[in-house]
Amino acid sequence: MIRTIVLHGVESTGKSVLAERLAAHFDTVHVPEYGRTHAEVHGVDMDEADLLLIGETQSAMIDAARAQATRFLIVDTDALMTAAWAQMMIGHVPKTLMTYPKADLYLLMEADVPWVPDAVRVYGDEAVRTRFAQVSRAMLEQAGVRWEAVGGDWDARFARAVALVDALGASQGFDSGSESE
Repeated sequence: MIRTIVLHGVESTGKSVLAERLAAHFDTVHVPEYGRTHAEVHGVDMDEADLLLIGETQSAMIDAARAQATRFLIVDTDALMTAAWAQMMIGHVPKTLMTYPKADLYLLMEADVPWVPDAVRVYGDEAVRTRFAQVSRAMLEQAGVRWEAVGGDWDARFARAVALVDALGASQGFDSGSESE
């Protein structure tokens, strides 16, 4: 049985790099963030249709990757994170974004690392970033999913994430396959 772990949280908190590291550590695949690709191609000025497309595409990518996963499927964001983006960008969450299948575990990346600007990151102002972090956490709480906070420097984030995935594997009655990196 494949267990899905989704990295959740505001931009510039290391989700993409951590997803790759976790997938390599657990010898499995990861699903990249489609929303970033969409923003790079179409820009960051998004409307409800864009956000719904992102949620649908991300969900389809997750489904497609499941066949290649071993024990765990590591996902760099899902529709719940798109729901948080919707709240920030358009002021409401389209109900469809809350209906996609949920992961077995969400790792909420704390916004306790410096924001690094790039062409598609938009919420670098500290007050806005704090609000986005609150919205991101609220989406997990509203969805009623299993989640754990992950913070600290990059190595601390990796170590905590590995421990949480190992614990998920143990709670499901199988060896996580975790090996030292």
